[in-house]
Amino acid sequence: MESISRVSSLLETARDLTLEAAQSAGSARNFNSRIAVRDAPFVQVKKLLDSRSDRDILEGLRKVISMMYRSKACLPYFSSVVKNVASSNIEIKKLVYIYLLHYAESEPDLALLSINTIQKSLTDQNPQVRAMALRVMSGIKVPVISQIVSLAIKRGCGDMSPYVRKAAALAIPKCYRLDPNALPQLVDYLSILLGDKQYYVVGSAVMAFLEICPNRIDLIHKHYRALVRKLVDMDEWGQLATIRLLMIYARKCFPRKTTKSNQNNYKNESFDGHEVPTEDSTDEEKTQVLDPDLELFLKACKPLLQSRNSAVIVAVTRCFYYLGNPDHLDSAVGPLVALLRSPQGIQHIALYNIVVVCLERPQAFLIYADRFFLCARDPVHIGRLKMEVLTLIFPLCDSYRKGLILSDFEQFTKNSDKELVRDSVRAIGKCAQNDSKTSIRCLNSLLSQVSSEDGNLVAESLTVIRHLIQQDPSSHASTVIRLTKHLDTMTNPEARASIIWLVGEFAGLDGNNIIAPDVLRILAKGFTDESEPAKLQIILLAAKVYLYYLNSAQSTVKAEVNNSQPSEEAARTMTQGENTMQDDSKQHDLGPEHQIAILWRYIVLLARYDPSYDLRDRIRLYKALLANPASTQLASLLLLAPKPIPHVPSPSEGRKGYLIGSSSLVIGEDAGPNGLSGYEHLPDWVRDGEQPDSKLRDEVGSRAEYGDKKHVPAGEMLDSALREKSNAFPDVVVSSNKGKTLDDWLAEGKDEDEDESEATSEEEVEDGKGSEEGEETDDGSESESGSEEEDDRLIN
Repeated sequence: MESISRVSSLLETARDLTLEAAQSAGSARNFNSRIAVRDAPFVQVKKLLDSRSDRDILEGLRKVISMMYRSKACLPYFSSVVKNVASSNIEIKKLVYIYLLHYAESEPDLALLSINTIQKSLTDQNPQVRAMALRVMSGIKVPVISQIVSLAIKRGCGDMSPYVRKAAALAIPKCYRLDPNALPQLVDYLSILLGDKQYYVVGSAVMAFLEICPNRIDLIHKHYRALVRKLVDMDEWGQLATIRLLMIYARKCFPRKTTKSNQNNYKNESFDGHEVPTEDSTDEEKTQVLDPDLELFLKACKPLLQSRNSAVIVAVTRCFYYLGNPDHLDSAVGPLVALLRSPQGIQHIALYNIVVVCLERPQAFLIYADRFFLCARDPVHIGRLKMEVLTLIFPLCDSYRKGLILSDFEQFTKNSDKELVRDSVRAIGKCAQNDSKTSIRCLNSLLSQVSSEDGNLVAESLTVIRHLIQQDPSSHASTVIRLTKHLDTMTNPEARASIIWLVGEFAGLDGNNIIAPDVLRILAKGFTDESEPAKLQIILLAAKVYLYYLNSAQSTVKAEVNNSQPSEEAARTMTQGENTMQDDSKQHDLGPEHQIAILWRYIVLLARYDPSYDLRDRIRLYKALLANPASTQLASLLLLAPKPIPHVPSPSEGRKGYLIGSSSLVIGEDAGPNGLSGYEHLPDWVRDGEQPDSKLRDEVGSRAEYGDKKHVPAGEMLDSALREKSNAFPDVVVSSNKGKTLDDWLAEGKDEDEDESEATSEEEVEDGKGSEEGEETDDGSESESGSEEEDDRLIN
């Protein structure tokens, strides 16, 4: 009978498996053929849910869950589904819990009916069932059950299974959202879970801590070293939360101490393996002195640089950037650069963090320069960030590597993408600004682009050329003349405006070779056909040329007066000369007028009737400034004032204020001065003397050890204990044991054991001999008595 029942149960199991396989195959076939799934009738599903067979109930629940995830109305099945929460089948429990979590907020009264059954599951023998019941109870968003959830969390904190304790840790923030007044109780539970011996329980507890009470640093003191030890074993999300917590703890509990030391020369390896020395420096620099507990944390973070999760690598880099010294940061550069082999989304995020680190320590990226060369398949946003990194490390590279970087930039100036072309030209200009030795090559490369047919390329090149010329105007007079020759063929408005501005800006540098009046004469012929940006620069050029003419004429008059009159009458004569000059300007019809003055009046008339309001207002301003030829000081201050040398900062310079690894860093200035919602800055370093006592971090029943643990043999420990005892009691002298080691003690014990064993063996031998003699004497006495009896019989 037993074999028949076993066979029948096996057949039933095989039947269920066959039906499930057929259903799975049918659903896969429907999915592949993209046939719309028909919803089962309400009566049929309700019949399956009300069945007594677990297989039918499971089938009905699957249909309900399928409709629920397709946004179908499944609320009418609520009562039929919830009554199956008491089922002993764990698969049924899972599906009921999923449904309950989804609709408990819509039907709180019906959900409360299942609380008693879920509470009973908290005492189930299966830890998976207990954890699932705790998760569901905390996920039901009904504020009435907050106390019940709190008691369930308390039970879960003391559970023997770490899986249940982890569920209890994850339930703490949910209970806090239900009832914020339960915070004191939840903090007590959290303090217990932070001291758990299982690392995956501690990771969840840290996440709960950061959500409900991130400012309660006093709870972390006694668990700090345990958290550091368990960091390497946690899952990725637990590691991220723990690193974030310990960074805040380090800023609030470890003061920043520095000491002066000589600066070491930093060396890097080039492509061919040779060392590239940087600038020597014998100046003293401040070196950070790390607290032993902080150093313990940084040392525990180093193995995480080999993590498969890119977020963990970025988090460790953030930790080294804000807490460690340059050596720690250099160790994180390699794993951070290795993220460039990841998909484009991860590359984009990693490059933003790389740029911020490179702004702080560019020499660490020299040996990885080839990783930042642009590829043809790189999108624009990734190519732009790679160019930025190359421009930051460009001044520190050797000549060979500088040539490679410039060749890479020049290659992408011919790209079809306008944004990439613009960024390439700006990168060349940035390299020229950062390194004066390569500025000639960069300038020649940009000048070769001026004759290009691409107007966007020409405009960007001229903008960068203008910035380079402003750095050293006297040595680029021939460059300005070379650029003016392209005005006949150039059609881009911005490019023409840049060249005209250069001609006007450097018109007075070389008094013997002034080309500005001739350029103005040529441009005046086609003034009406020019674009508005070019017209604005033409009237500015006309005002500067006319002002130079007035200043030169005024200086000539002053020189003639000084040469013809005595020195004591110089002031009176100078005033008369100015009045005479002013009268001559008013009565210009009495003599021939200079060509520059005629050209100026012609430009004024052209701009006066131009349709552009800005142009007409600008020419009125210039005409008012130059109305009095004898008084040009104000006009000189406005038009001929020296311009500051333009210095274009790195595009990511404004992102340095945001934390590495944050989304605000990626978004940049658009995130606002305070970052996105939820963004928090790191706290400032605690002042020296205000930090908590380091004894608070001592673990109960143990002693903190740093560095490598020294393994001391037991013999040496006993010898040291014996010496301490002898030092404590100097009067007690044991002459026979003085200077003995553990080996001597063991040898003596072994000899004593041998002596005892020999003595016992001798005693046993003597006892054996005595017993043998006694037996012999007994046998002799018996034999003697026997012989006497025989003799008596014979006598009788």
